[in-house]
Amino acid sequence: MKLRTAIAISLSLAAAPAWSQTPKTAAELGAYSGTDREKILFEGAKKEGKLVWYTTLATDQNKQISAAFEKKYPGVAVDTFRTGSSALAQRLLTEAKARRYIADAIETTPPGLMTFRDNKLLLPLTSPHLAAFPEDAKERANKTLVYWTTVRESYVGLSYNKRHLNAADVPKNFDGLMRPALKDNLGIAGEDTGARMIGAMVKVKGEPWVRKLKEQNMRIHMMAGSALTQLVAAGEIYASPSQFYSATNVAAKRGAPVAWMPMDLVVASAGGAAVSVSAPHPHAALLFTDFLMSPEGQKLYEDLFFGVAQKDYGWKKWYPEKAGTLAQYEEALDGWHKLMKEITRKGP
Repeated sequence: MKLRTAIAISLSLAAAPAWSQTPKTAAELGAYSGTDREKILFEGAKKEGKLVWYTTLATDQNKQISAAFEKKYPGVAVDTFRTGSSALAQRLLTEAKARRYIADAIETTPPGLMTFRDNKLLLPLTSPHLAAFPEDAKERANKTLVYWTTVRESYVGLSYNKRHLNAADVPKNFDGLMRPALKDNLGIAGEDTGARMIGAMVKVKGEPWVRKLKEQNMRIHMMAGSALTQLVAAGEIYASPSQFYSATNVAAKRGAPVAWMPMDLVVASAGGAAVSVSAPHPHAALLFTDFLMSPEGQKLYEDLFFGVAQKDYGWKKWYPEKAGTLAQYEEALDGWHKLMKEITRKGP
């Protein structure tokens, strides 16, 4: 009888919540994989009240994601700071140097994330949704934890104006950019988006071929690829090979006469979700990152015309940053910028 009682007590204790082991520090929270993870994070997040999200995601899109999170987790507000990838990286590095810890969750492109990782600014973490992602979408901190996970992909290809460009003249590959109808009517984004597409052309066709594009009198516009979509929609240029699938489809949904076409190689700009190692609101930050990685969050990204790492969309993707180290990528990017300026003329 005593043995049965002892076993019953033992089983009862095993089934009881291990409150003495409940994670408390940010590191413990990040690594925690218990079935009550969401409950613990949500309760802590409600006490924290908010999180600060540093992101490169466009305003219209980040607002929709924030709204969906706030609806699912009432009492936890998302305070968003949005800027370009270079500016975001500089801001976070400057704040860290000054020991001004503002950012909680971070969502940006690999170069910035690699910089943060190398400066030990990212919190190693897990997620109940981590297993659903392919291995190349995870930046491993160790066997079980990651520094970030790719939660969205932006695809760069050709956007064209359907009213100004006949179907027969729409390029279906890089060679198609040489069509006579496109002479004087091509534009390219002067920021990294355009330079990365030049890199894709060099990879597929070689630099001598890329230099022949100068004959097309392509204009360079010092603006982001998403902003250039407006010029294509207005017919100021007929087409651009540096256009995002997402921005083009958002414009088309609003009635703009634009369409998107993948080229021989589609430049993939990955957006990775991470948490600051010094996050002032760690419960909320981790809860938000789990949400971005969840099936609900991934569907939301697709509804906003982004790709997700788990799916094959039928075109050949290229991740320029994965070819080597961050220093090697930056050196290559500088070369692509230089080549782009040499084969284009300045836009109005």
